[in-house]
Amino acid sequence: MSKIIIDVREPFEYKMGHVKGALNIPPSRLLSNPPELADVPRDAEIVVYCLSGSRSNATMPYLRQMGFTNVTNGINKHHVEKNHL
Repeated sequence: MSKIIIDVREPFEYKMGHVKGALNIPPSRLLSNPPELADVPRDAEIVVYCLSGSRSNATMPYLRQMGFTNVTNGINKHHVEKNHL
């Protein structure tokens, strides 16, 4: 099973540089049950990150409410590249 990496920063931040293959789903879109996650198994490994870890930490409960059970806060782009790829 592959790992899903979600960058929860805003699109303009994502465009300035992101983890290769990361989905860009800001919190406002995450709340509306984004189609990118519709077919993702609920036990898939999901790593969320932002700039400082604050926004990604805040989005974790929403992902859990959506039924995802294996969610990790990757903190930021550099931390994810170092520890989760």
